[in-house]
Amino acid sequence: MPFRRILARAGLYLTLSIAAFLSVFPFIWMLISATNSSGDIIRGKVAFGDQFWINLTNFMNQVDLALVMWNSFKVAILSTVLTIAVSSLAGYGFEMFRSKMRERLYSLVLLTLMVPFAALMIPLFMMIGKAGLINTHLAILLPTIASAFIIFYFRQATKAFPTELRDAARVDGLKEWQIFLFIYVPVMRSTYAAAFVIVFMTSWNNYLWPLIVLQSNETKTITLVVSALGSAYYPDFGMVMIGTILATLPTLIVFFVMQRQFVAGMLGSVK
Repeated sequence: MPFRRILARAGLYLTLSIAAFLSVFPFIWMLISATNSSGDIIRGKVAFGDQFWINLTNFMNQVDLALVMWNSFKVAILSTVLTIAVSSLAGYGFEMFRSKMRERLYSLVLLTLMVPFAALMIPLFMMIGKAGLINTHLAILLPTIASAFIIFYFRQATKAFPTELRDAARVDGLKEWQIFLFIYVPVMRSTYAAAFVIVFMTSWNNYLWPLIVLQSNETKTITLVVSALGSAYYPDFGMVMIGTILATLPTLIVFFVMQRQFVAGMLGSVK
């Protein structure tokens, strides 16, 4: 192998190693900090300590972990299922059914991506308040059901859907909802898997809107609880790191379990 090629490969591996270390280091530091006291964390200690069980006990004493995790899973899973169901139907419809108004409506949907959420907070809060949904999980779910990005994602993925399958299904006498449910959904399963990962992680990490509409401890999610612990007058950073680890684990598990399907879906693979 020529020396120049060896040098290029060594430089590539070195660059990737540095990028990997910079990506993983925050998680390593989080694990290390969870075993140290708040004072050691402030001083920048980067070695494992012996305070893990103390931090965990303090966290469990201050937080009803079962309740906040239930709230988080409830919001994330319901939001993910409803968003994917509605957005996939919309994406399928925009691509499969032709009309004069189709592209205009689709353009209006995409235009909503340009509106910052900060501009929507006040009118959205007023709507939720008039509906009597403040301090309920339904207030979080309703604004997220129709996602313009997920609609766009499903329409782009539907372009790769074989039209021959749809035509053959129509010849066999299947109705449109049967084609969607029994042919489209199984064929586009990698697309659904990628959308599930994206929407679940977004819903799980959602912070600003739940902070506005959830006002009691009985309805708060793990993200809000960890943020509240970190904003105390004298925050216990060891306890905060315990909460951060617990809040991060579900998204890590979902991503690593569905990693292959996620990559296939993002690449537009249709099987």
